[in-house]
Amino acid sequence: MLRKILIGLLGIILLLVILGTVLGIFAVRRSFPQVSGEIQMAGLDGPVDIYRDQHGIPHIYASTSHDLFFSQGYVHAQDRFWQMDFWRHIGSGRLSEMFGESQLETDRFLRTLGWVGIAQQEVAAMTPDEQAILQAYADGVNAYRADHQGSALSLEYAILKLLNSGYVPEAWQPYHSLTWAKVMAWDLGESQMGAEIDVARMMGFLSPQQIAEITPPYPADHPVIVPGFTIAGHPFVANDLVWLVGVTPALDSLAERVERLDSARGAVSSALRESVGSNNWVVSGQRTASGMPLLADDLHLGVQMPSIWYEVGLHCVEKSPECPFAVTGFSFAGVPGVIVGHNDRIAWGFTNVGPDVIDLYIEKVNPNNPDQYEYNGQWVDMEVTTEVIEVSGGEPVELVVRRTRHGPLITDVYGPLEEFGLEAGIELPEQYAIAMRWTALEPNRLIGAVLGYNRAQNWEEFRQAVRDFVVPSQNTVYADVDGNIGYQTPGWIPMRNPGHDGRLPVPGWTDDNEWQGYIPFEELPYSFNPPEGYIATANNAVVGPDYPYSISYYWAHGYRARRIVELIEDAPGLIGAEYFQKMHGDNANLSAETLVPVLLQVPLSDTNLEDARTLLRSWDFQDHMDSVASTLYNVFWQQLLAQTFHDDLPEDFWPGGGGRWFEVMRNLVSQPDSAWWDDRTTPKVENRDQIFASAFTSAVAELESAQGKNPERWNWGDLHTVTFANQSLGQSGVTPIEALFNRGPFRTSGGSEIVNATGWDAAEPYQVKSIPSQRMIVDLSDLAASLSIHPTGQSGHAYHRNYIDMADLWRQIQYHPMLWDRAQIEASAQGVLRLVP
Repeated sequence: MLRKILIGLLGIILLLVILGTVLGIFAVRRSFPQVSGEIQMAGLDGPVDIYRDQHGIPHIYASTSHDLFFSQGYVHAQDRFWQMDFWRHIGSGRLSEMFGESQLETDRFLRTLGWVGIAQQEVAAMTPDEQAILQAYADGVNAYRADHQGSALSLEYAILKLLNSGYVPEAWQPYHSLTWAKVMAWDLGESQMGAEIDVARMMGFLSPQQIAEITPPYPADHPVIVPGFTIAGHPFVANDLVWLVGVTPALDSLAERVERLDSARGAVSSALRESVGSNNWVVSGQRTASGMPLLADDLHLGVQMPSIWYEVGLHCVEKSPECPFAVTGFSFAGVPGVIVGHNDRIAWGFTNVGPDVIDLYIEKVNPNNPDQYEYNGQWVDMEVTTEVIEVSGGEPVELVVRRTRHGPLITDVYGPLEEFGLEAGIELPEQYAIAMRWTALEPNRLIGAVLGYNRAQNWEEFRQAVRDFVVPSQNTVYADVDGNIGYQTPGWIPMRNPGHDGRLPVPGWTDDNEWQGYIPFEELPYSFNPPEGYIATANNAVVGPDYPYSISYYWAHGYRARRIVELIEDAPGLIGAEYFQKMHGDNANLSAETLVPVLLQVPLSDTNLEDARTLLRSWDFQDHMDSVASTLYNVFWQQLLAQTFHDDLPEDFWPGGGGRWFEVMRNLVSQPDSAWWDDRTTPKVENRDQIFASAFTSAVAELESAQGKNPERWNWGDLHTVTFANQSLGQSGVTPIEALFNRGPFRTSGGSEIVNATGWDAAEPYQVKSIPSQRMIVDLSDLAASLSIHPTGQSGHAYHRNYIDMADLWRQIQYHPMLWDRAQIEASAQGVLRLVP
């Protein structure tokens, strides 16, 4: 009898498991997009054909601009609506609506910045054509949303319903497409403000000499992007200010301000990440096998799932003034157009310039009235508004936002300023607040610039579009089918009063520290068909110190740029796409060139250590994923930074290990008795060689513990892995939920400040934190031969075949064809969807 009962129970359990599996599969698959057949769609001018290749990349053919961007909105929503919805809640400061009170701190900061109001002003100021494109895009998103609800939009909504049963996504509005540009501008520019705060804090516990030593200037022996750039008719004014390269943001970044939800409600992490930089380069026909330019681009951003990029082709069936688009490349889900890519005549790519476009102003606040501040000896009223933040599972919260002439007061809403008054090494008024002035808080025409790139047919039209790409400022490389190559620095870059170099918070109660406008576009650096036959950028210095304006003190230190220039100049012959592929995958660790020769001369305590050190003697300094020597060196590097600086700096300021620390160490090894080498926790005084020996001993011990005593089994890829975590529910701390959305770990090669920039933080070894978020090689001799890739896949739907299908290609420095010709696209199509009126 008992046996029959047990069998019956097991049968019921098995039935429930099968039923749960079937229902789970149904729940997962019901959000997968329709990619073949025909769908009737109200609002179209005519039929639209959407071809998808094996990677799910859509190539859209439409007869009008309206239909083209309507369809782009539709396919973005098909594949990435959750990502779009999440992103717009970040840009609008409305995360609490989705995830509850744990997001209030983030929302308070974002609402204080007021991105929504600025985006709405930008929409109102657009040309009628631009407004029509934004509206068509929004209509396409909403057409998909109208027919799909809950888990039919994405699996995440099924999980969210358990936590927030009343949440229903609202209609897409044109301004939603613009708030994400503010998020990206913050992501690429916040480190400037973080550096101001950090330098002020360091003044409280380090001498000026010590600060200078750990924030070294841009190396004189590393390349600048536009060497010798001059301004015709401009009087020379030597820029004698020290180039203080950015202090690693030591306090909580905005990404870290997005707190975890409690275990019952899952978690969300911001899409914002610290970016380590990007690479791009272009070579002219004088250096290529085809006799025509080649252009490469790879943008480095934080690891996330799905990819930040969405590849798409946008084609007018017949190009005309009304429908002038034939373009393909990388887009943002939620934004019309192509951000980087090529059209039928030109190609372009970006890296971050990193100009200093944020200043912090210390305002004197009236002790008797917190809504007044001092200006030229008078108390003046602040602009005061009240924001209402809706909170899932709680009551609405009111937020009072105060603004001075410089911008919003952020003292109480920006985490890194919480201890500023206690630690800053600068004099502060008794009653003060800190206001932020930032170029992105002024309305601009970024969407007009993107659409201008997409339409441009030559260098002059391209530069006209670049004028409007003001925030975030990007090193823009260019090539065209006529054989030209070029470069332009765009952006609103402030001109400051003498004595105010932007490196520290400054008094705001007089006019002494005001901006004097922006550097005129005509005087921003550019280059067209340089005699060298190439242009390379990697967040390095744009110009030398003879340039009369200050652009930044926070350049990357030029190690990636140096290596890219070396590879171009030392190419064994004429260059083709396969050589560009080799460059994208270059793993040369230039810090090792400096440190390994020193390490090889240091006395060691036993033969085991000496045997391990021999692994470095023939190493080519390449951080390949299967390299034994690379593994040993990187663990040594992490130990060396820790043993050199952890005793001298607060934990907030411990080295991250990127390019600035390459340069710090390059300077420091020539000073074997520097005080930095001394370990303050011991009674004796250590020198360089003793710290090198100690760090190497610790590195060998760490590797023997982690990967075994046999050095042949040591490999970099097993330590240096990347896990693609869904940027919201995939970081919940709830294992079953994370397993639904996250993928990895994947073994990787490369490292920080390496061309193959799989960046990791020495304070949190050795996991990959930032990556080449896309790679692209455009062949101007045959656009159909161009190549591209991004790290995960086109689809934002967990378990879809295009969710993670690009990961192995990406990590092995491989690509897929960047399909271009219609015949090529049709032949490669895995699905054809027709939208009809």
